[in-house]
Amino acid sequence: MSKTENYEDAVSRASSDVASFDEHEKGLFGRFHHLLHTTPALVPLIVLVAAIVIFGLVLGSKFFSPFALTLILQQVQIVGVLAAAQSLIILTAGIDLSVGAIAVLCSVVMGKITFDYGLPPFIAVVLGLTVGTLIGGINGWLVSKVKLPPFIVTLGMWQIVLAANYLYSANETIRAQEIEEQAPFLQFLGTTFDVGGARLTLGVIAMVVLVGALAYALRATAWGRHVYAVGDDPEAAELAGVSVHRTLMSVYMLVGFICALAGWVMIGRFGSVSPSATTGVIGNIQAITAVVIGGISLFGGRGSILGAFFGALIVGVFELGLRMAGANPQWTFLLIGVLIIGAVAVDQWIRKVSA
Repeated sequence: MSKTENYEDAVSRASSDVASFDEHEKGLFGRFHHLLHTTPALVPLIVLVAAIVIFGLVLGSKFFSPFALTLILQQVQIVGVLAAAQSLIILTAGIDLSVGAIAVLCSVVMGKITFDYGLPPFIAVVLGLTVGTLIGGINGWLVSKVKLPPFIVTLGMWQIVLAANYLYSANETIRAQEIEEQAPFLQFLGTTFDVGGARLTLGVIAMVVLVGALAYALRATAWGRHVYAVGDDPEAAELAGVSVHRTLMSVYMLVGFICALAGWVMIGRFGSVSPSATTGVIGNIQAITAVVIGGISLFGGRGSILGAFFGALIVGVFELGLRMAGANPQWTFLLIGVLIIGAVAVDQWIRKVSA
């Protein structure tokens, strides 16, 4: 065999070894990246489980008790519902700054219709849900037809709804005792029941059912595929036969309905109807926090509603765990801030590798 043939044979073997090594490395890395890309809820789920385990080891059995763990669900039921609503908007590459304010206004509408107009509480709840849906429809029309940026539309709507809330209610609170005596149906979602030492409310059940229904709709229906398509590339979706206007309208109207549902959950959770409820101001931030930690991309078109649910639970675990440990509450904000930045960094990394 000549020197040339030996050289070519050596190069061939070396190239084959390098290719094999690269293929192996790419295979491991590719599988890991593919898993993160196709299962966006995996990262927040891992963080949630890790947080529960760490706090459980530090605090012992009192944290692992059924009562403590279900207390987390009770604490996040309002944020969980609002996060489900916010998730739908962000999946379409938008953002809704009015979700918390809509929830408070709809709770006020339910209370005022019952106590000021004398209508049955059931009718009041239906009308409250209708008001939320109509507000969502206005947001959707301004975004899809007038082509205004979602941030601007919902920022303006947040201010409008907050003002309407105080003007309509005259800043009067309907006390829990009044509701309990005269219109207990308004507090229906606050009904508690015990299951094996765990205490749950119907509001928690409503949150879980809502998340499950939305997760199924987004994954297994044509509407869900249209939502992702519009969020990923609206022009391409339009060319593929998807009605972007109809999809956006359905999303924003559904979000308005869900916000009104959150208002009903609020009445059950707090017992009273208060136009000055902090949810109207901080509910937006809490919902966005849960969505971002849950791995839903702020660029739209990627993420899972389950991830937002896990994100809300992560916040609840940190708040309860640190409070039980006697830590300064500011540590909660610090850790949540780190998680927000980390979640966005992971999303950027996944997108960069996918490019």
